[in-house]
Parts: sequence; structure tokens; C-alpha cells
Amino acid sequence: MTVDGEPAHLGQKIDTETAWVEVDGVVLPVRPDLVYYLLYKPIGVVSTTNDPHGRETVSQLVPTGTRVYPVGRLDADSEGLLLLTNDGALTERVTHPRYGVKKTYLVEAEGSVGSKAISRLTAGVDLDDGPARAATARMVDSAPSTSLVEVTMIEGRKREVRRMFDLIGHPVRRLVREAIGPIRDRKLKPGEWRKLDAEEVRSLYAAAVEK
Repeated sequence: MTVDGEPAHLGQKIDTETAWVEVDGVVLPVRPDLVYYLLYKPIGVVSTTNDPHGRETVSQLVPTGTRVYPVGRLDADSEGLLLLTNDGALTERVTHPRYGVKKTYLVEAEGSVGSKAISRLTAGVDLDDGPARAATARMVDSAPSTSLVEVTMIEGRKREVRRMFDLIGHPVRRLVREAIGPIRDRKLKPGEWRKLDAEEVRSLYAAAVEK
């Protein structure tokens, strides 16, 4: 264990407001005011703290005692897991591509998505704001009129997954974020939330390895 970059010693006292603690190289948040919520964002709710158009926001779905901010975003017409926290260090690590934290999505796409289309997702496609690629993509289920594809992404540009599927000729009907790094929860229903426990927070820090 280290405190502010120096080896810790038995009986050492620390300032929990400012100390930077690491265990085996992984950050251990100690500030008592830090809050971490895992929310299942419903369709139609926007991933902001306020909306000038009066739409419901993710901040309205979690407790209001401590001001928290969404970690990244999910489009209004997408659903699934979203973190909200006041931990700026974790937010940077989960959202910035250089830390490599993968987000997993289940995509219901139009038509039968073939192996060539799957390969295009992982090889990369050219969007209007630059190249984009899935870290992984695999077929979950397929029928003539619709397909279920699981994709993992490291970047999180606006409507990136939807634009990629549009480009390969299979528009998205439904998009669900199933996991953020190691964090999953199949029990949460749209609009429900829970707090992350200390081990889950530490697992997110452990997953964020700067490239």
C-alpha cells in the first residue's frame, strides 16, 4: 500500500480528504464524500444533469443528497447501465480511451448480420468524424428480419455504435448497454439504481490501465 506515492506504515494517519491511496498499484478511494451509483437508464431519459428542453434527466432518477454526474453518456433512445458519481478521477479513467475501459452493448439490428458485417465492425469503418471500430463483436442470435449482436467499445463518441451499424447496412432497432468494464447487473430494471460497493469501485480502477 502507498499513500501519496510513499509506502504506508502501520498506524499511519491520513487525511481522507486529500490522500491518494493505492493497494497493489490500484487506487483505493478514501474520501468519505464520494458516491457511486449504477443506474439502468430508460429510453427517453437524457444523460445530463439538466435539460433545457425539459426532458427527464438521469440525475432525477438517483438520490439528490450529493451532486453526481453521469460518467459518459447514453443517447436518449438507448438504454442500459450508466454510472453517476462525484469521483472525477474515476470518471476520467472510465471515459477516456487511453485507459481502455470497455463498454459492452447488446444491439438489435435490422436484417441478418453476416460474418462479413461483423468483421467490418472489428476491422473498423470510416465515420464522418473519423475511424471507428469495435474492440469485439459477436453474433448472439440471428433471423432473416433481425439480429442480436454483442459489441464492446472503448471509445464513446456520440451515437457511435448506431452510426457504425448504419454504415454496414443494418440500422439499430434497440441498443442496450450491458456492462461498463467489469460492472454488470442483470437484476436492475429501467429506472432502478443501486450503489456500487467498494470492491466494484476498485475493480473499475483496476480495469483502467493507461495505454
